[in-house]
Amino acid sequence: MTAPPHRNTTSSGLARVYVAAARLLHVPPKGYVGLLGLAPEHLNDDLCRTPTSTVVRLAELATARAPWTMLSLALAKESRFGALGAWDYLVPSAPTPLEGLRDASACFASVGDPSTDALGISEDGRQITVGHVNQADVAYEAGNAISAYALGVYLQRLSSAVQRDLVPLRVTLAAETPRRHDSLIELFGTRAIEFEAPVSSLTFLASDLESANPAAQPGLSAVLKRHAEQTLAASVPLYDWLDLFRAALASAYEESTPTLAAVARRMAAGTRTVQRRLEEHGTTWNGELDSLRRSHVTRLLRGTGLGVDRVAARTGYADARTLRRAVKRWYGTTPAALRRGPLPRARQP
Repeated sequence: MTAPPHRNTTSSGLARVYVAAARLLHVPPKGYVGLLGLAPEHLNDDLCRTPTSTVVRLAELATARAPWTMLSLALAKESRFGALGAWDYLVPSAPTPLEGLRDASACFASVGDPSTDALGISEDGRQITVGHVNQADVAYEAGNAISAYALGVYLQRLSSAVQRDLVPLRVTLAAETPRRHDSLIELFGTRAIEFEAPVSSLTFLASDLESANPAAQPGLSAVLKRHAEQTLAASVPLYDWLDLFRAALASAYEESTPTLAAVARRMAAGTRTVQRRLEEHGTTWNGELDSLRRSHVTRLLRGTGLGVDRVAARTGYADARTLRRAVKRWYGTTPAALRRGPLPRARQP
């Protein structure tokens, strides 16, 4: 993917999976409802990026109440097809499961934290091994659960591609042997699970992953990858108060021309409080609104065929002339040049 990933964050879709799994394992809500990114307006907004620390904390709370093996299965059960957005469709839409797996790995940042998770694919002619490494700063049992879950999700998506339950030849997990692992047998569909391995992995017959996908559609993979890239580029990482403000502003902007009062209401704060906090973060209401408009205008001009009049109408400008002045102020160029050429660096206000 060409868009820079948002490090230390995950998609809100993945965060929803973790919340659902925590509920399934009866984790008391009081332990996590106040975590950053789990407010309903953020959790249910696909353009919000939840801090990885929030997802990790959910995993730690869950493994404090249930074995990590059960958390892996609970997470997989909550990751129903479509729960993770366009990413879910990359594997079955590619010409082969193996190509889809590579696409999904390349677009992983649209779902998870690319700074902590890595997928490796190795081939020896007859077999293909898919290895997963998790480098998150997480408690041992929670880390085990996350790695097993990640492999389980890839297995689910591969099974959807071949339209049958795909059973790996071998499963290896970099975890101590648990007292019981019935949940993992259910997750992976096999008893051929090895523990205390150097790396967590799944091994398949090469023929299973190199055969044609029954539901593959020419050109769809490129569309899905572009959509994942654009979604990531437009998303808002939630690290602190300013991120929460920007998420509220973006949400209000999608519905209508936002006002300071409307955004303050979304944040359950007064307008003066919001203005003061913006000043503390070295910015202003007008500056934030202008930055958001610039992002939307740029995306519409470079990613769609809409005329300048329609772009102006969709981004809150009175007319095309006003929009042209804004583009000139931002980039020192015209909408037509911005649409055709390389993206110039935005001017400092």
